[in-house]
Amino acid sequence: MRFAIATSVAIALLSGLDVALATSWGFKDATISVQSKGDGVGGGSKETLTEGKVLSKRIELGTSDTLKILLTTQEGKSAKRPHQTYLSISDLSGLETSFPFSVKDSGKGKLEITQKDIPDQLLASANPLSASILVASFGDSQPFNKKAFDLNIKEDPNSPRKAPEKPLRYGKLPEIRHIFKADPKSPPKIITLFFAAVVLGALPALFGTWLLLGANVNHLSKALGSSPVSHALYFGSILAMEGVFFMYYLSWNLFQTLPVATAVAAVIFLSGSRALTEVQERRLAGLR
Repeated sequence: MRFAIATSVAIALLSGLDVALATSWGFKDATISVQSKGDGVGGGSKETLTEGKVLSKRIELGTSDTLKILLTTQEGKSAKRPHQTYLSISDLSGLETSFPFSVKDSGKGKLEITQKDIPDQLLASANPLSASILVASFGDSQPFNKKAFDLNIKEDPNSPRKAPEKPLRYGKLPEIRHIFKADPKSPPKIITLFFAAVVLGALPALFGTWLLLGANVNHLSKALGSSPVSHALYFGSILAMEGVFFMYYLSWNLFQTLPVATAVAAVIFLSGSRALTEVQERRLAGLR
């Protein structure tokens, strides 16, 4: 029993020793300076930052000022480059933004920011902003994240700050009603009737020309007797094709017209080939 108690006490002491000996991240040789435009090298105010201690003096950042922080990150007492080094700026409501330091392998880090880098929501804060430094990396070392100073944003009275734009919000949008192109309209009836009369008026002239050129209608009965189906289908399919064009003009659309026109065209091709073969046979027989 006493051995078990002694063992437990030893384990507890060793655990406490491990925690006490565990290294942690931090920084040293840190300075913060604010330079206005035109101050030149070494001009402006400069303060020293101490690890784990809040700077007593409030930092003022004007519209043309540049805030510059120099520091050396360290793990325990050894200068080293961590995985993350940030300056975090937040207001009383909890709104926060972060700025990464540029850190070399030697641990020397640098950060420069102006008012243009800070979000408008933080610039509009009526209270001073809280600035914290975060240093952390992989491994067992404890990260460092503590407040370093207070930042007061000075506004230029000659150029008041513009109100920030509303952020983009994803949500339900107003209904979009599409207006499609209206269906094509037929031309006025008077124009249609005029051209129909012109076509019908040309038929007597066509038939008269055939008679003058010697068209022989006496072979009609012989042609129908030799190949009645092909001649009837050929003539009927031509009339059917004219009917398809008429329906397309009247009410059909392209998707209704194409299948029917394709079927009628196939009939015209097959029946016309047979009808022309019959005409050729009569011509070879000397019938004109």
